[in-house]
Order: sequence, then structure tokens, then C-alpha cells
Amino acid sequence: MYNIVVEGHRGFCAEYPENTLLSFEKAIELGVDAFEFDVWLSKDKIPVIMHDGDTKRTCGVPGHLRDKTFAEIRKLCPSSPLKFGDKYEGQVKVPTLYEVLDLMIHKKPSMKLGVEIKEYTEECVDITVAALKEYGVFEACWFYAFNGRIIRYLKEKYNARTMGYPDIQMGEFCGYEWSDEIGLSMMFVKSELCAFYRDKGMPMHMYCADNEADVKLCIEQGASLITANDPRPLMKIVKE
Repeated sequence: MYNIVVEGHRGFCAEYPENTLLSFEKAIELGVDAFEFDVWLSKDKIPVIMHDGDTKRTCGVPGHLRDKTFAEIRKLCPSSPLKFGDKYEGQVKVPTLYEVLDLMIHKKPSMKLGVEIKEYTEECVDITVAALKEYGVFEACWFYAFNGRIIRYLKEKYNARTMGYPDIQMGEFCGYEWSDEIGLSMMFVKSELCAFYRDKGMPMHMYCADNEADVKLCIEQGASLITANDPRPLMKIVKE
């Protein structure tokens, strides 16, 4: 029996446009334990959900989220045309953090959340944490960031449950003492470096394991949480 958390990466992004309410809803319906999303602030300080700061890849329109008002962002369609063509054109919008939390509370209040801070400012952290506390889900969150200063701020100010990454991936690295857990990509999981990070004695989040072989490897290497773009192989192995 494995006690492994199954996390959908940006929702269920193998089949639906990433970081959209549709993707999160489908991840919930699939039965994942958690889903991960990425937080930026709009020009008028609304927390919005998108992986890239630049809207070109997912929306087909260049420009940075921080330079657009929420009204301007709302006109965009994050249908990931490079991946899905016109399949989801006009069907999805860039969600706010509040909309994601509304969906989660309505569909599955017990859901765990992987909250990745993409805007490396204390303001983004403060607004995000305030929303999570308002909805009563702060304790159900892991906070991720590829920035050591932000991880340290989350831990020092909010005593948040934090997950950093290997030092060679982190900007402004401040040491591992500010991270409760560590995130390892499949590149690290498949390399001799995995043992080095495992020996630090921290719970390990491994990503993204999208086939049965990768899932089994993550389990063998001692993962406590496994993230997948397509959680179906992961759920099958873990349930077995």
C-alpha cells in the first residue's frame, strides 16, 4: 500500500487547456487528490492563473500578464492552440484564483492544492495567501516557487508548507532549511542525482510522470507526491 498524493499538473492538462477551470474540473472528476496551478498578478493586482507570464503560448496573443488589466486578460482565450488547435477556442478564459477556489469548494472541498508562485514578489504571496485563508484552504496547500527568497518569505511570514527545488534550479537560493519538501523533475529522478537529494531526508514531490514506467520509478525512488499531466497511469498504479 502506497501513501502517495496524486496531483494533476495544471489540472488535467494532457486533455484540456492548462490552468483553466475546465482543466481543474476534469482533474477533480478524474479523482485526483490535488491539482497544481500557477499564480501571477494582473496590472490591477488580481491574482490570475497561468503558467507563462507571456500570454503568447496559451492565448496566441503576446504580452505579459503584469502589463495587462484583468479586463484585458479576460478577453483572452487560453485554449493552447499550439497543442489543441481550435478545439477549445472560445470555450475557456483565464481564471482568477478566486474562481479556482470557488470551483474546488463546490466540487471537492477536501482537495489539496499545489500553489506555485510565479510572480516573485511579496505582494503576490500576500494576495494569494489572503485569498486562500479567506476560503479556509490555506492548510490544504503546498507552496511552490523556483525562487529561494519567495520560499523563505512564505515560511518566515506565514509558516506555509513549502516545496523548493534543487539549488541548481533555484533563483536567489537561500538554503534548503526554508523548504519542507523538495520537487524533482523526471530528469533528476532518472539520474544519479536523485540519491543525492533523497539523502537530504525531505519528502519528495516528483513530476511529471505520465506513463506507468515513470510512475513506478518515482515510487521506487520514494516519492511522497507525484504530479502528472495525465494522471490516469499514475492513478492506476497507485490504486493497484
